[in-house]
Amino acid sequence: MLPAEDLKLVVEKIGRQPNELEQGIFLNLWSEHCSYRSSWPLLKNFKTTGENVIIGPGDDAAVVKFDDEHILSIAMESHNHPSYIDPYSGAATGVGGIVRDVISMGTLPVAVLAPFYLGPLDSDKNRWIFDNILQGSADYAETIKVAGIRGESYFDERYNGNPLVNVVCVGLGKKDNLMTSISKTPGNRFILFGSKTGRDGLGGAAFASADMSEDDTPARETIPSGDAELEKRVIDATMEIIEKKLIECCRDLGASGLTGATVEMAEKGGFGFTMIVDDVPLFFDDLTVYEIMLSETQERMLAEVKPENMEAVMEIMKKHNVLATDVGYLTEDPIYRVTYKGKVEAELPIEFIVSGVPKCELPSEAPAPRTEALLSKKPALPADMKACILNMLSSYNLASRKSVWEKYAKTTLPIVCGESGGDAGIIKVTDQKGVAMTCGCEPAICLLDPYTGSVMTVVENAMNLAVKGALGLCLVDNLNFGNPNKPEQYWYLKQSVLGLSDAAKKLNIPVVGGNVSLYNESAEFDTAILPTPAIGALGIVSFEKPVPSSFFKEAGETVLLIGTTKPELGGSEYYRVSDLEDAGTVPTVPENYDKIVEAITKACATGDVTSAHDISRGGLAKALASMLTDVGAEIDLTALSIDRADELLFSESPARAILTVKSTNKIAEIMNGIPCTVIGKTVAGGGLKIQTGKEEIVLTKEEIDDASASIEKAMKIGYKYE
Repeated sequence: MLPAEDLKLVVEKIGRQPNELEQGIFLNLWSEHCSYRSSWPLLKNFKTTGENVIIGPGDDAAVVKFDDEHILSIAMESHNHPSYIDPYSGAATGVGGIVRDVISMGTLPVAVLAPFYLGPLDSDKNRWIFDNILQGSADYAETIKVAGIRGESYFDERYNGNPLVNVVCVGLGKKDNLMTSISKTPGNRFILFGSKTGRDGLGGAAFASADMSEDDTPARETIPSGDAELEKRVIDATMEIIEKKLIECCRDLGASGLTGATVEMAEKGGFGFTMIVDDVPLFFDDLTVYEIMLSETQERMLAEVKPENMEAVMEIMKKHNVLATDVGYLTEDPIYRVTYKGKVEAELPIEFIVSGVPKCELPSEAPAPRTEALLSKKPALPADMKACILNMLSSYNLASRKSVWEKYAKTTLPIVCGESGGDAGIIKVTDQKGVAMTCGCEPAICLLDPYTGSVMTVVENAMNLAVKGALGLCLVDNLNFGNPNKPEQYWYLKQSVLGLSDAAKKLNIPVVGGNVSLYNESAEFDTAILPTPAIGALGIVSFEKPVPSSFFKEAGETVLLIGTTKPELGGSEYYRVSDLEDAGTVPTVPENYDKIVEAITKACATGDVTSAHDISRGGLAKALASMLTDVGAEIDLTALSIDRADELLFSESPARAILTVKSTNKIAEIMNGIPCTVIGKTVAGGGLKIQTGKEEIVLTKEEIDDASASIEKAMKIGYKYE
């Protein structure tokens, strides 16, 4: 069961052969998913502290200061492997798990963001996966009354067999209710509350640290299933016992189930723990101690309670109809003991369980460099540029997500403000301020240059905040990669971490938490996923001045292009559509991208910018098309001095944005030294007219809307897959 080298290390430490349960404890807690054994040496590059960081990496969720009264929590997790086998349950429990991470910090979940990465929708199975991922997320979020406020859906054939379901949750709370998972006092009892324990998710941490193959894929019935109605009661009960100061620490039961929670909570306080398995409520009477301790049944929480508070806690659980039992206690001696039916089933040094795992960098090797022939290759210039734009807008990676994401984001609470389909979502916290949030990644560019692609990922998310007038407050990551034991895959991971780290430091955005999801490879399709370092980011928004819309609002305004456009299309959606993904030079990130982000943020906070939109995937053509309402634009790009219309329209040069203003004076002053070009004006009618220098392209809003509806059309086809 336990790998030979790990088994040898354990035997040397404890002086005997571990039994089956003890091996299972090490197998799961020493997995990559729990211990970061090969990724931790890289993650140390991140700057995790800052003036607003209250709790950084290491707890269920990170916590940052919003103002003197309020705190924000944020966590990001993945549920990738389960979501391929049972996408509805996999996605639903992904939402449920990340929500419990947030409530364990004493904060109420107010929004979830979901970056999803899947195979193309021309496959019945992929449409089935996408539909069920959306439905599972939406149903769970709606039942627990948490808004699905933002997301990303990205399609590529290398996600066939291994879709990525990443979820970010943001919580809001009062500073006085802050909770951690650090245990406090020997003799205190531990209350397990929520669902009964079953076999679902058994060994999930170990499963998440292995390649997907048909030989070792668990049966669908063992994938954790969610009970959102119970989750809502658990949320309410948890918040009440925290607000009434009845518990000392709290944690969600996630990876490795009861074992993971009890071991890590006790060890953080420097104590031991005695687990009484007999008192764990069970779905099935025939569960073994191994199954009970390592099951990942959902909707379960664990809390440390002083003996004198036990009765009050149990009364609150009863009031909310939440099952709760006393399952163990903290001890002075640093030993982890599991007892069952009067017998000690496991007895291990607790610090060794947590810290004894060997951590080291693995061999890394860059893939063979692309040839000069590829770097210089370009598609023939399209004869019909209008048709080319419409074809691009119908690409699954550029098409409108409005209809399908409405399924996910159908939960709407009064606390949510802002607009659907913009760059960042906004949560109103006070009358004066709110929090903006965004998520996403640049997988295609990460494949060609993981360092640059990861820098662009941070810059793109910072720009999404900037166009709302918000500077980055913090970010979390979900590092989705292939098998780290393959030198090329480990190289992608290593370069991506360096890129994320360097960009976050330059933008002064602390990396406060995250998750590593490795071994994302499919034996079924003989593929590894694209390198996908997805992130979620927060920023603070002021409501003292109007927040810019993501869409054109008024005719007669000046349209400004901020930043520099270069003819660099390697990894762009245009080249992907042209079957030239590996061709061309990847974008170069301007050295002063921090100054660009800062200037755009400042400009968009003045109240003088009516609308603002970041330029990213799909370039200028996509950004302009996305801004259309019943107000359109007449655009002249001749001043950009790029000869080829496709390079002009579809370049994905980073750190660029479109702003519309009534007067350019103040904005030009703010943009001192940063490229700021007048490229047109807004007009009534909702259409788009673009002068490239060699031709004029006229697009109606109806043509753009029809092209952009390709995802909606694909999903209406349905699927014949179960």
